Amino acid sequence: MAVRALAFDVFGTVVDWRSSVIAELTEFGIRNGVSADWARFADDWRAGYVPAMNRVRTGELPWTRLDDLHRGRLVELLDAAGITVGDTEIDDLNRAWHRLDPWPDAVTGLQRLKQRFLITTLSNGNVSLLTNMAKHAGLPWDCVLSAEIFRHYKPDPQAYLGCAEILDVAPGELMLVAAHPSDLRAARDAGLATGFVFRPLEQGPNRRPSRPDADEFDITADDFHDLAEQLGA
Repeated sequence: MAVRALAFDVFGTVVDWRSSVIAELTEFGIRNGVSADWARFADDWRAGYVPAMNRVRTGELPWTRLDDLHRGRLVELLDAAGITVGDTEIDDLNRAWHRLDPWPDAVTGLQRLKQRFLITTLSNGNVSLLTNMAKHAGLPWDCVLSAEIFRHYKPDPQAYLGCAEILDVAPGELMLVAAHPSDLRAARDAGLATGFVFRPLEQGPNRRPSRPDADEFDITADDFHDLAEQLGA
């Protein structure tokens, strides 16, 4: 493969969104004197992600940043749980997605890959979210690209092809790295190279995802260091 650049899905691939959000929700509960099943709350919050994006993708909603989609779902969940707090508190909790912690191998693995390849995000998160997250987690991106730039959420092909165009590489010279087979299949259909990284704990210890066939994507790796090894970095 003549790969020159690596574009990374972020939520679940680079950062452990679930544990991070549960911790933020727990602190929110203590601060406000409320209790709930925060693990389930985090899962329900994340579960609203794809349906909300699809409303944008189908034209039911105008272009809407992920931050705003997240906040809308958060308000729904707080209302359903009978939790009443002010807008400032809601805004701060919504920014939990800006403060996600990386998987243990993420920072050092990215630093290693960066020595050979241009590395960028290609996430449905908005640019400010991804930039704040990089600052919080110490993620060493060369640049931060987002669906927000293209006004198309993944898996629309415009997101993958737009990333290649901005980086001035051919689609086949760009590898999408992700822990989600559906994202990788859409990238492959758009002409990108694909690298699957297995994140067995993304959905928590009791919801281990299935692993795709070893030959479905160009590379299948256990973590970012394994990815680097296979890419010769």
